[in-house]
Amino acid sequence: MEIGDLTAAEVRVWEAFARGETVDLGGDAVRGEVLRELLLGDHRRQGEVAALRVTAARVTGRLDLQYATVDSPVHLWACVFDNVLDLYGAQTRQLSLGESRLPGLHAIGLRVDGTLRMTRCRVTGPVRLAAARIAGAVFLDDARLGDAADPADEPARADESVLQLNRITVEDSLSARRMTVHGKVRLDAAVVGASLNLDDAELHNPGDTALQAPTLSVGSDFNAMRLTAHGRVNLRGVRIPGHLNLGRARLSNPGHMALRLSGAVVGELLLRGAEPIRGEVTLRRSQIDFIYLAPEAAPPTVWLEGLTYTTLAPHEPAERRLPLLEREKHGYVPHAYEQLTAAYRRMGDDAAARTVQLAKQRRHRGTLPAYARAWGHLQDATVGYGFRPVRAAAWLVSLLLIGSVTFGLHEPRALKPDEAPAFNALAYTLDLLLPIIDFGQEKAYTPDGAAQWLAYGLIVTGWVLATAIAAGVTRTISRQ
Repeated sequence: MEIGDLTAAEVRVWEAFARGETVDLGGDAVRGEVLRELLLGDHRRQGEVAALRVTAARVTGRLDLQYATVDSPVHLWACVFDNVLDLYGAQTRQLSLGESRLPGLHAIGLRVDGTLRMTRCRVTGPVRLAAARIAGAVFLDDARLGDAADPADEPARADESVLQLNRITVEDSLSARRMTVHGKVRLDAAVVGASLNLDDAELHNPGDTALQAPTLSVGSDFNAMRLTAHGRVNLRGVRIPGHLNLGRARLSNPGHMALRLSGAVVGELLLRGAEPIRGEVTLRRSQIDFIYLAPEAAPPTVWLEGLTYTTLAPHEPAERRLPLLEREKHGYVPHAYEQLTAAYRRMGDDAAARTVQLAKQRRHRGTLPAYARAWGHLQDATVGYGFRPVRAAAWLVSLLLIGSVTFGLHEPRALKPDEAPAFNALAYTLDLLLPIIDFGQEKAYTPDGAAQWLAYGLIVTGWVLATAIAAGVTRTISRQ
């Protein structure tokens, strides 16, 4: 291509390229084939660092750089592209498309030795960066991707992946603050060496998946404060050694899965100030050191089987945490109660731990046959399954008082008056009530009439109460 074949705007770009200077075209057009020739041809000057730095240009035709190796930095700032920018399998030193408007970006397998910048970009079609490798950082702050569809078009758009970052490797950070996406975002098996930031982002794909990021690996933190997600957020199997911050986030997928965080390994899961999650949440088989979740932000349905965690904050009474365990998708899950009990014990709140264990026994009782449920009700009423020992003492004192007063007013007759010890109503009641106690009163005296029936009742109640106490104490000791 000869310089005589170029327009005035293209001549300016051609001459500035060799010197690495910036050209502001103010909306003038430049052909994609001219830019391709500059980037792939030998148009450098001795002692100068060539770079394509163009601002406010309209790029006509196709800029096709498939499999190309571009040795110069590429800065196409605030440009308007008539056609999809094709960087499939290409390699470049640095790529900046900030504030540009594109119908799409085809850059699967792209290699960038420095930074990829798409800040404030407007892309109406798919952005395909699958399997790309970025040595620096990626910036998608304030970008707008995809088009808001009419409600009638939602089902057709639901399967689209508007932003494809699956299997991408970013050696530094990936920042997409305030990004707006209409359609699916994919980060399957992506690797981000430092942090991932989706603060204030808006992801819209109602009825389907808004963020698809299974087995995502992040080097430090995943920030998504004030994230708005209409559709499922799938973080299955992610690895985040720092925190996953969903503070003040709004997650909504009513009637379906809103947050899938199963099989994940996360340092801290933070939901400070988050709105109540609309939809189901699964944390099955995840390992999380610290969870911050206020009871009022809890979802209507949860999957907690196999979840392990060390600390649960903020510190709340057990009565405010237990309703979440009752929302378990599969009903009674013993492991969830054991985890909550362990968390309270680590905080030194033994009373709350006992409350959780009592609630666990009551939930378990509902899974038993009728005869076992009856025995469970008895243990609950008498000793609270061993977690309410004061209740047993109250029963004993009450029965002891009733027996002592009754037999004090209606003294039983002596079986052998000459040999019987002096009658003591308190000792006699203890003899009847406690199977292992023998003061010699029960053998020496026998009541008549209604008092006799009271004696029978005390004997039976004593045996039942003693058995329940023994079972409860045994359970408590074995758990300790």
